[in-house]
Amino acid sequence: MKTRTILAVLAVLAVISCGNNAGKKSAPKGNQEFYSITVKDADGADVSLADYSGKVLLIVNTATRCGFTPQYEELESIYEQYRSKGFEILDFPCNQFGGQAPGTAAEIKEFCTSTYNTQFPQFAKIDVNGENEDPLFKYLKSQKGFEGFDLEDNTGKMLDGMFRRQNPDYDKNPDIKWNFTKFLVDREGNVVERFEPTDKPSDIVGKITALL
Repeated sequence: MKTRTILAVLAVLAVISCGNNAGKKSAPKGNQEFYSITVKDADGADVSLADYSGKVLLIVNTATRCGFTPQYEELESIYEQYRSKGFEILDFPCNQFGGQAPGTAAEIKEFCTSTYNTQFPQFAKIDVNGENEDPLFKYLKSQKGFEGFDLEDNTGKMLDGMFRRQNPDYDKNPDIKWNFTKFLVDREGNVVERFEPTDKPSDIVGKITALL
């Protein structure tokens, strides 16, 4: 009799435990420091990076009136080709560089979808440097610092000269230097590589596919 009573109690406890855990998401596998970060979508709602656990990510700070803005076209092409294999692009507009991302989130989204037919997720406009820098980009910079522009590229030479005139040691800090800096993150939430604006999306496809 005692045995039956104990088994019955255990069964009830198991049911209660299952009920309490219903609807709860298990912690994502991989880099918890990365997946614990929360960002805002274009409507201001919270989005946990844990939602992208198991995906290969390319995280980009963007602008709509920049010389690098046409990179949207290549980004969308890569996204359409590899999204079914677990690839996502996270787009974060930023107005810190030359005021080249003016407008509201809705206006930015309208420009991107009408001009480049972008389908990848676009998030709220943020700061990527300074006292109001977004926690995501603070983390990304802590993992991969600035390693220099491509000086064989004319734009890279121009940017290097411009920043070096302002600060000869500009390349010693990890700050984001300009629009369309890109961070590649693997399926476990590890920041694998940083690409500067002068690195075209089409030139880094091999790095992306190696993680898929």
